[in-house]
Amino acid sequence: QLQAFGGGSVQAGDSLRLSCSASGVTFRRYGMGWFRQAPGKERDFVAQISRSGDSSDYADSVKGRFTISRNNVKNTVYLQMNSLKPEDTAVYYCAGRLEELAGSRDRWYEYWGQGTQVTVSS
Repeated sequence: QLQAFGGGSVQAGDSLRLSCSASGVTFRRYGMGWFRQAPGKERDFVAQISRSGDSSDYADSVKGRFTISRNNVKNTVYLQMNSLKPEDTAVYYCAGRLEELAGSRDRWYEYWGQGTQVTVSS
């Protein structure tokens, strides 16, 4: 089970850190990712991180602003979001896949959190 939290309503240029806690699974065996879905749009890839945390990948739209990280002792993956823009407004989901690197396609992921709302106003 994955539980995401940390969303909220902020102004453009602000920062937020999302967290996603895992339970009931051996977290360190899972590549983890973050996705987001804006109203009326498809769910998009945001970032992914390998099992060990040594490798990560980002969507072009968030490169240089967002950072994904994980703590395998706390069974938690994070998404640090800086310089937020109104177009970052979406429901953010964490997801896991039993692979070293889970990939950028949502259909590859096996476990999903419930989502947390991020709203960025200009």
